[in-house]
Amino acid sequence: MPTPNPQALDFLLTRRSRPAKTLSAPVPDRAELMQLLTAAARTPDHGKLEPWRFIVIERAAMAPLAALVQKRGEALGYDDGQIRKGRIQFDQGHLAVAVIEVPRPSDAIPALEQTYSAGAVCLSLLNAALAAGWGANWLTGWASHDRQFMQEGFALEAHERIAGIIYIATETSMPPDRPRPDLDAITTWL
Repeated sequence: MPTPNPQALDFLLTRRSRPAKTLSAPVPDRAELMQLLTAAARTPDHGKLEPWRFIVIERAAMAPLAALVQKRGEALGYDDGQIRKGRIQFDQGHLAVAVIEVPRPSDAIPALEQTYSAGAVCLSLLNAALAAGWGANWLTGWASHDRQFMQEGFALEAHERIAGIIYIATETSMPPDRPRPDLDAITTWL
């Protein structure tokens, strides 16, 4: 007979990301953040490859990243709206963790499963932050998929990429719930 954990289940049934623009200081200190990273690293990882790593982005690093987004957006010919949308997360960010996908050579574990593991780390970090009482949001955007931005901003190797950037800070307002999937429409029973 299973042993239920009603508090954990209630959290998962009611969890809600907090829009990054509503997050403000204070942010977790290093010890608090290490606890969240520890929770995030307890994710499904077939073959124990650890096909991911963390880059902590503190407040002082946000402005240079915003400037790099501006530079890359202009070089790519994006309009002002696209550039503004790409840089606003760094202009407004107080603390974030970039989850970096680091594919490992493996005959047994396909690259796609390693990508899934990196995505699971993102969700685990987001949920750990929310469970700890912080506001949190998982963002990417066009800059996160731009190879030159990844190399200049985060010194990523050619085989690495950004799986997600998880912003963590104090929530200033509770967002309303949003419509959720219609389970009958997306579930097939065999």
